[in-house]
Amino acid sequence: MPRAQIKDEKKYQKLREKGESKEKAARIANASAGQGSRKVGRKGGKNPSYDEWTKDELMKRAREIGIEGRSSMNKSQLVKALRDH
Repeated sequence: MPRAQIKDEKKYQKLREKGESKEKAARIANASAGQGSRKVGRKGGKNPSYDEWTKDELMKRAREIGIEGRSSMNKSQLVKALRDH
């Protein structure tokens, strides 16, 4: 059943099947529906790779987006959690 908040249901379902979180799949599906897949795919961040961030910076970002269990994670676990969010 289509959901009103998801603009590209097919893309959303494909992303969920690949294992993406509901939030991430919705974000990608809605962005590509509004801007087109090619434009969204070329869009890149201006921040350096998470591997280059300090642990304190990673903790702050994890706190901002609400990653559970972040206080007991090491740097590589934080990087993985942020990438998978």
